[in-house]
Amino acid sequence: MSTFVLKLTAIIAMVIDHVAAVFIPYNSWLYLPCRLIGRIAFPIFAFLLVEGFYHTRNIRKYLTRLGVFALISELPFDLAFYNFQFAGHGGSIKADFPNMFSDSQLYDTVISRFMKHQNIFFTLFIGLLAIWLISIADKKFSNNMLYLNIVSAVITIGLSIVAEILNTDYRFMGVLLIVAFYLFRGKKLMMVISLLLLSGSYIQAFSVLAILPIAFYNGKKGKSMKYFFYAFYPVHLFILYVLILIT
Repeated sequence: MSTFVLKLTAIIAMVIDHVAAVFIPYNSWLYLPCRLIGRIAFPIFAFLLVEGFYHTRNIRKYLTRLGVFALISELPFDLAFYNFQFAGHGGSIKADFPNMFSDSQLYDTVISRFMKHQNIFFTLFIGLLAIWLISIADKKFSNNMLYLNIVSAVITIGLSIVAEILNTDYRFMGVLLIVAFYLFRGKKLMMVISLLLLSGSYIQAFSVLAILPIAFYNGKKGKSMKYFFYAFYPVHLFILYVLILIT
């Protein structure tokens, strides 16, 4: 599988997962299978992030792209997944686009929404920053494994805490998985173990199935549709929000 096919596999799984989360009742027989399919999306994105790190010509531009799309995606993300009454305001403020800008408690509404849960681009940004800093430490302390391990641990723990504080998608476990995929690149057994150790729940443990498409990765880029995949995330979330409004 090329990078293009892996990305396509991940976004299909992601869309199935998001549609289930937004539209399918929790007690429906269809809900769980769709959410299980969705578990393979993030590990594939994490794997491709690491591969992208090794192949990118400019890591700063890579980080900038992730940061920009994290900001662009946040409003569609919150509209799609938090389009309901805020308990903190006694159920008086609905988290939809028109009310957000017309309510007298605009500031509290925005803060309540945007600090509630951050989209996956924030996790990918923090994870990429972590492995970049670890790679710098690797070059600087290549002759001193003790210092290298200490610095790498501090970087990983520090940025995992940042992800936890910001409550990014997959939080600290997402950052740890990216770092693990970086450290165990090419070692599929260790990647499987990492997926299982960082699953956190029996449902998330199904993310180990992501190793199947990853195992067929051939190292080739395939079709070049870089910005399509970046843009797809906020666009599909906004479409979900529109569907919520009309259904």
